[in-house]
Amino acid sequence: MKHIRKTAVAGLFYPSDKKELSDLINSFYSGMGDPDFNRITGMVAPHAGYIYSGLTAAHAFFQIKNKNYDTVIIISPSHREYFPGISIYNGDAYDTPLGELEVDKDFRKKLTEKSDDIFEGINGHRAEHGIEVELPFLIDAIGFPKIVPIVMGDQRKELVDELSQRLAPMLNEKTLVIASSDLSHFYTRKVADKLDSIAAEKISAFDTDGLQFDLDNKRCEACGGGPIIAMMKACLSFNSNKSKVLHRSDSGDITGDFREVVGYLSAVVYQ
Repeated sequence: MKHIRKTAVAGLFYPSDKKELSDLINSFYSGMGDPDFNRITGMVAPHAGYIYSGLTAAHAFFQIKNKNYDTVIIISPSHREYFPGISIYNGDAYDTPLGELEVDKDFRKKLTEKSDDIFEGINGHRAEHGIEVELPFLIDAIGFPKIVPIVMGDQRKELVDELSQRLAPMLNEKTLVIASSDLSHFYTRKVADKLDSIAAEKISAFDTDGLQFDLDNKRCEACGGGPIIAMMKACLSFNSNKSKVLHRSDSGDITGDFREVVGYLSAVVYQ
């Protein structure tokens, strides 16, 4: 019997109807031209409702349109439950309105073996949206690769480093690492822009130590800061030492309310 992680936010964060969902995703790509990067190893994409962050996410996924990846690792924070360590979904697949994405069990096994902190489980996968909202974009861009769905219940630096160190030797030209993250939450647009500009600057400069310092010292915010740093450090070991922020926005662009906004950013890491 297959164990499938059913959708939790279809119909809420994005359309549950297959055609409506595909049409919406493709509408975000309007006017983008041609992809600019040949070999992308990692990316940052936001995970809010598509009406708010879909355009920003699309700027990253557009860059991998029709590229060939066998395995895609998606690293998300845990919004709904705290648990110690890092959980990789222990089932067979994640469902989406566009079809199922199979879990790469061999990759999962290698990533978790002999680790006290990275484990196979359901923790963080029950109702978490951080992985789920990336998957329709992924399917639309490249089809149906195997996935490694990772949720960080704990984003301490030691765990970020362990995850990046374990991922690094497993990356190759057919793997992609996605860090799922939004930026600051519920500040005025002026304050949010200041905070989010710092995060964007560190990502653009490929300054993982600086980003870690700024997150730790509250100079910027990212709910998926740990996933971003783990992704960048892992990609660096695969000779991907360049990054570019592609798009930034906030929820006020849609709501017109700039008193309490949520910030979004997309970026790619490439060779």
